[in-house]
Amino acid sequence: MTVLGVDIGTSSSKGVLVGEDGAVLATATRPHTVDRPRPGQVEMDARIWWDEFVSLARELVSEGTSVTAVGVSGMGPCVALADEAGEPLRPAILYGVDTRATAQIARLDAELGRDAVLRRCGSLLSTQAVGPKIAWLAGHEPDVVARARRLYMPSSYLVHRLTGAYVLDHHSASQAVPLYDSVAQDWYGPWARRIAPDIELPPLRWPGDIAGHLTAEAAAATGLPVGTPVVTGTIDAWSEALSVGAQRVGDLMLMYGSTMFLINTVAERLLVPQLWSTVGALPGTRSLAGGMATSGMITDWLRQLFGAPDHSALLAEAEASGLGARGLLMLPYFAGERTPVADPDARGVIAGLTVEHTRGDLYRAALEATALGVRHNVEAMRAAGADLRRVVAVGGGTRGGLWTRIVSDAAGLEQEVRAVTLGASYGAAFLAASAVGSPDIDAWNPVRETITPDPRLRASYDELYDLYLRLYPATQDIAHALAVRGRDTSGAPPR
Repeated sequence: MTVLGVDIGTSSSKGVLVGEDGAVLATATRPHTVDRPRPGQVEMDARIWWDEFVSLARELVSEGTSVTAVGVSGMGPCVALADEAGEPLRPAILYGVDTRATAQIARLDAELGRDAVLRRCGSLLSTQAVGPKIAWLAGHEPDVVARARRLYMPSSYLVHRLTGAYVLDHHSASQAVPLYDSVAQDWYGPWARRIAPDIELPPLRWPGDIAGHLTAEAAAATGLPVGTPVVTGTIDAWSEALSVGAQRVGDLMLMYGSTMFLINTVAERLLVPQLWSTVGALPGTRSLAGGMATSGMITDWLRQLFGAPDHSALLAEAEASGLGARGLLMLPYFAGERTPVADPDARGVIAGLTVEHTRGDLYRAALEATALGVRHNVEAMRAAGADLRRVVAVGGGTRGGLWTRIVSDAAGLEQEVRAVTLGASYGAAFLAASAVGSPDIDAWNPVRETITPDPRLRASYDELYDLYLRLYPATQDIAHALAVRGRDTSGAPPR
């Protein structure tokens, strides 16, 4: 048995070919960029997702290779509106990094009631939610919404192109607030009709369900065999959690990527305004989740500002900088912030700068900022009643070791790192294998190392965390004023 897994991420699409025992046979990546047409807006053409899938499949699957099943995942929740034939009508609006719909969030909160949304959907309306973004389109691009008949996310769009099926997984739907009832685990008609009256919401499946089989047209494009089963797929972070076996009650996955994501598998639905309560990736499971709007995005941004040196050089300089980055403290709110502050107008702050600081200090401050953000989310989870028994790290940021060590030390977390840290594409491959067999993820992907916090650093990080918590409210009003100025630059005279 050989399976193909493909994930559509924020900065790249990744594919992996996996054998029956979980061995990685081949990998490939297609870097891409997102579009930012205006401040706070982040988009991507869905056709690129398909083009990159085709390119990855063609590279990974050589002649004579028999692919048994295909798994897909992708960033989300996204809003990709299409006509009745599945043809995209405009670029997809991405997940919580796109903060355009703040006015629609406020309006829907007033109309539907914040408490009512939380009880029915499990999460409050936020920049992560799908409903306000559809409402934004209705107000700003009514011609698009008038022609829209389908709603896709990256994984479901790939499924459509591969099989012709129009489906969405329950987990992705549970993030389409307020369109989905997380208690009934189905679309909630009254609110769906209110916000998206002409859109035919997709039938719901579980991520590991077979959505359909490869059509002749898709086979000709990809080189994959006609009739290959394709699983429904899900949002990338939940696929990442599956890739490292973080699906038992008490498990917490930390996803080190362009953004930082945290998923705790819980025994029952926990409702807390600062976090997201969602349906899990597997039937019968539920999750309490948090997400930071930027993490690896900040380090990549700094690297480009520094002239694109090797990551290894920057990591070495950051390690030499030491705890506290020689007096620097950063707020990692460079694209607003999702949880637990839920503030789209929050902004990045670098406090303590002097002319003596180096690029290594700035890089260290960015790593520590994300670590302190993880601690902030973890403490919010525990306050909500979450039982965190095991922490598993995954994603590209686990390579090199420094970032994971800083998170363990700053947040007081012991973290498992598995042998394979490819993340969502590997999780998509596991879902594909599960649809046609009975693989064991612990056998596929055993623990490689365990990172434990250094108790000697606890007091220093406690002091830094206290300053971190104080920095946001101290700068919030200024950040909000600057956010308004940043959005209101179209009519400014040139200088």
